[in-house]
Parts: sequence; structure tokens; C-alpha cells
Amino acid sequence: MPVSLLKTTPSLHEAGPRFDQFVGGDGGYVWWYVDALSDDGVHGLTMIAFVGSVFSPYYAWSNWQNPLQHCAINVALYRLDGAGGRWAMTERGEKAVTREPNFFRVGPSHLRWDQGSLIADINEITMPMPSRLRGTIRVTPEVMTNCEVTLSQRGCHKWQPLAPRARVSLAFDAPSLTWEGEGYFDTNSGEEPLERAFINWHWGRTHVGSNTKLFYDVHRRDQSQSRLAINIDHNGILSQIPDPPTTRLRPTFWRIDRTAWADPSRPISVIKTLEDTPFYARSALRTHLDNQPATMMHESLDLDRLRNPIIRAMLPFRMPRTARF
Repeated sequence: MPVSLLKTTPSLHEAGPRFDQFVGGDGGYVWWYVDALSDDGVHGLTMIAFVGSVFSPYYAWSNWQNPLQHCAINVALYRLDGAGGRWAMTERGEKAVTREPNFFRVGPSHLRWDQGSLIADINEITMPMPSRLRGTIRVTPEVMTNCEVTLSQRGCHKWQPLAPRARVSLAFDAPSLTWEGEGYFDTNSGEEPLERAFINWHWGRTHVGSNTKLFYDVHRRDQSQSRLAINIDHNGILSQIPDPPTTRLRPTFWRIDRTAWADPSRPISVIKTLEDTPFYARSALRTHLDNQPATMMHESLDLDRLRNPIIRAMLPFRMPRTARF
């Protein structure tokens, strides 16, 4: 069964990010995701703000009760030319959370939608080696859509590429770091834990000229699959395109399988594996699409691994929870 494209949601320009949207169901969640690569090709970042953190062992151990008790803002800074990245994700409960249509606070960090830009003021502690992570990320959309994609057969899981192309700037004092680059902004939401609906997925996004290419290969728990390939032009017009051939990349250290997309007979190479965990991998790839070289942000998620009790018990090492503000 193919995914459904539902052009029924207001764009960011019309509604903003809707940080106060209802999160319900058994194990419900919503997250807002940003990634970016610097213009010089040296730096990268991801930022994910969660209500009902889908990867949280604490949420799972609570039997998926009350998503507002399991909120976090995950920030990762990368260097594509070597070591030196930073990673933070501290989970907090409802008393440390404020949600308004254009404002979302989790402890000492917050996101706000201000005059057409997403601004994140970050003040976190990194893991596994504690250090301060403090600074500002600004995301200014250049292309916006009103597209909502249903990823599951029963309609419980949805994805919206809110701003598939955005200008991102970063100014941090801990560590001392300033850069600008091209980025991407989306949101996912669901009414149940990811692992109930999916076995695994591979996702990728890349900018090719004035277009953005998005790919989502989903393997569902009911054994059905969907392979989505879409193009979004500079006006935000979305169209489904033929799915390019996929190439299996070398597995990660944790043996996570990775497949990615390229023009026929064109090679794909891994610039750097940015996240290498027992259930998840994020990678920066070098590929070719529309006969043009392209840098792709890519992720592979193995939900059978995530729900393994041993792996779940390992996660607090990187994802602590605190009762403090």
C-alpha cells in the first residue's frame, strides 16, 4: 500500500510549528527535527525537540503513559572532517515543560517561532563526557510545504516536511563555534510507539540545485512496505518521482544496515557516520541525483533493536533523565 499524501495542513507561514498540538493515544509522540551542513562542508548539526520521546527508555518503562512526562531537546554538533562533536539529550518531566503555539521550553532550553524563523536557545549538558552546550540556532525557511504524509496503514504515524530547504545559522559560546549553512526542518507525530508499527526505515534528504529530494523507505510491522521518493521545487510544489536505485552501504560498527539512493550506476560513499548506536545510524553521504553530485543527510532506524531490553537498558548512559529544571 503506498503512502498517502494529504495536502490538508497549513504551512509554517500560516500556522507556525504548533508546539502545543495535542499528543494522545497510547505512547503518542510528536517531534520537530532540524538538520544542517555548513557551507564549508566541515560542520553539521541535528536538533530534535520531543514530546513523548520515542527513544526514551523511561517512557517505555512507564508503559507509554503521559507523553508530557517524557520531553527532551536533543542537540548534536558534528565535524565531518574528524572528531570533536558534541551531543546532549536530557529528558525532563511535565513540570519543566512549557508549551504554547509558538514556544516550547524543556528545562533551560527553549524553541520559539519569531517573525518567520525558528530560534532555539540551547543550554544543556553533553553526554557521555559532561560539558556545557550553550548557544543559539536560527532556522529561516526558504521553501515551505503544506504536505502531510501518512506512514502507517492505519494512519497513526504522520510526517510533515515543513521547510525542506532552510538557511541555518549557529552561534555557540560553549563550545566557541559559529557557522552558517543549508538545512531542513520537519515534524513527525504518532498515536503509538514507533516500534508497534515499524520494523525499520531508511530516510534521506538532499538539496539538488533548486530542488529538494526526500526519500522514505518504510518496513512495517505487518510486513507491508512503502518506498517514497518526492521532489519539492523552489516554490514548495511537491511531486512524487520514480524511486532511484538503492545501494547497500557498509554496515556501521553496530551492524546497522544502511541503504541509500543514487542515479543508476552512480556510486555512493559515506563522508562520515555521524551517529553510530545499537539501533540507529545517522550518516553524511556523497551521492549523485539528476546527474548532479549531492550531499545527503541519511538515517537508518532498526526498531527491533530499539525494543530489545538489553539495548533499552543501555540508553540512560547517553540519555539521562533529571527531576531538576
